[in-house]
Amino acid sequence: MPVLSYNRGTVSALAGERLTLLPLFPLDVVLLPGTPLPLHIFEPRYKEMIGECVANEAPFGVIRALEEGIADIGCTAEIVTVTKEYPDGRLDLISEGRHRFEVLQLNEERSFLRADILLVPDEAGSATEEARARATQLHMEILSLAGAVQDLSTAAPGQLSFHLAGSLPLELDFKQKLLTTRSEGERLQLLTAYLDEILPKLRRAMTTRQRAGGNGHGH
Repeated sequence: MPVLSYNRGTVSALAGERLTLLPLFPLDVVLLPGTPLPLHIFEPRYKEMIGECVANEAPFGVIRALEEGIADIGCTAEIVTVTKEYPDGRLDLISEGRHRFEVLQLNEERSFLRADILLVPDEAGSATEEARARATQLHMEILSLAGAVQDLSTAAPGQLSFHLAGSLPLELDFKQKLLTTRSEGERLQLLTAYLDEILPKLRRAMTTRQRAGGNGHGH
């Protein structure tokens, strides 16, 4: 079987193929391709796992932890940089999502979970410029409410939806749905509908906070 490489070009070339024994990190998180994920590694089994990934320049898989187990679809993660190493072996690091995968078979022979996986590429086709513009506009409006900005120039072709959703604290069920969806056009439609729904609520909440903050301060 092919083995996952740290090189993103190699992994991309293997899209759609079955890969073996990817280390898994189940978390209460949905990692999306192209989005960052800071991690503090402290459990012994994950110190072992991440230590091997660092030494071998190998990826690992981030998959959402559920009450009844784990999700079927996850995202490979590349360790971009280790920001701090502690004397007891703990690590602070920045990882980044790379490629969506489907779990085919779990392996519990090690202290940490591993799995045979299938890299799952998007279906053919692309989103319209109108869909991209509308989703971007809503995203910018939401960020502006928080006084934040984001550079969208780094979004890879076909991954704008992931880039936009990954920078917002959206519901995990929704992020998992985006990750599972294999069409960028459909993902942007889902994201636009979601942001259209929450934006008025965020505006009302911001107005309420501003009014409350002004109580008792001048006339």
